[in-house]
Amino acid sequence: MQLVSPLGAGPLFLDPGSEDLEEGVDQIMSTPRAEARSELGRMCAIDRPLTPWIRQLADRDREAWQILERAVRVAHSSVIAQEWSRIRAGFHAETAWCSRILAQQGLHAALTGLVPSMRRRGTTLEAGFPRDLEPTLRGQGIVLQPSLFWADHLLAGAAPDGRLLLIYPAVTPLPLQDASPPDDSLSALVGATRARALRLLVRQHTTTDLARELSVSPAAASMQAKTLREAGLIVSQRDGKAVWHWCAPLGLELVAQGTA
Repeated sequence: MQLVSPLGAGPLFLDPGSEDLEEGVDQIMSTPRAEARSELGRMCAIDRPLTPWIRQLADRDREAWQILERAVRVAHSSVIAQEWSRIRAGFHAETAWCSRILAQQGLHAALTGLVPSMRRRGTTLEAGFPRDLEPTLRGQGIVLQPSLFWADHLLAGAAPDGRLLLIYPAVTPLPLQDASPPDDSLSALVGATRARALRLLVRQHTTTDLARELSVSPAAASMQAKTLREAGLIVSQRDGKAVWHWCAPLGLELVAQGTA
């Protein structure tokens, strides 16, 4: 909590893009001294106190960084690990939804739909923010990253490759804890197995992958995919010996409605 502001901002090295915990921890622990010092200075300039521990982090003190590693691992096991499958599923559903908006309505609609305060003035995008910030792209592009836990203003920073990183609240934020088990209207509509398959297919899967995730035979997975495809809920495409499946727009809408 010494590092992360109530405004949602934190040192970028603390939240690297990674596939799993170990890769993420490795990236955090290998942060160059100059980057660590710059990011910690940025956070202290916003609203974080310059504590002795933060000074030690900026100096790459070994013990201070070991404390940070333990804190990250304990926070992950206590808060994140048990819900990781839900978090991943929600993240992939959100990126699929945003991709659909981008494909069907264009870049303007995708960007201005990130938060209610987002608007366009000529070639400039404006959004509500707690402080003045004027990043310039210089042709390097934007990385959009949805957050299932943040439900306020956009968060902005520099991605490692120089692009502008915009973290925005997901359309359907993930609750930290369900108040009560919700009725699964999607399962009632298409059946429990096909509902699970449809939720999996917000990301592309081969028939073999789908069978493994559903714990059924490849033949059974192929039959489920055939039913969903004939209903217009998914699209399938052969690539050599493999057949890839993913959600069609109607399937995405059903998944989004079921999540909401």
